[in-house]
Amino acid sequence: MSGWELHQMDVNNTFLNGALTETVFMVQPPGFRDLSKPNHVCRLNKAIYGLKQAPRAWYTTLKTIILQMGFHNSKADSYLFIYSNDSNICYLLVYVDDLVITGNNPTLVTTFI
Repeated sequence: MSGWELHQMDVNNTFLNGALTETVFMVQPPGFRDLSKPNHVCRLNKAIYGLKQAPRAWYTTLKTIILQMGFHNSKADSYLFIYSNDSNICYLLVYVDDLVITGNNPTLVTTFI
């Protein structure tokens, strides 16, 4: 691991990127009320900040994408993903909206970024 570059990334609007797996309704937010239908509610298609399901929805969406890229979960830590192909290895660590990635092949790491 000596000489491996370490890259840190921050995902913007993290919780807005999570797909909901259950039906969630909310009252019309102030400033966005439909005055012709004041008693109607909004059905959410994606998570929003403050929603208790938002962190899990974000992680599930991110994990699906990472696994599709060829990574697999570490048995020791579910937030650590490992990619290995021939002599190439890459590690991706997730902490909420922060991602840390490193590997022995800088071109491969750049490709994933």
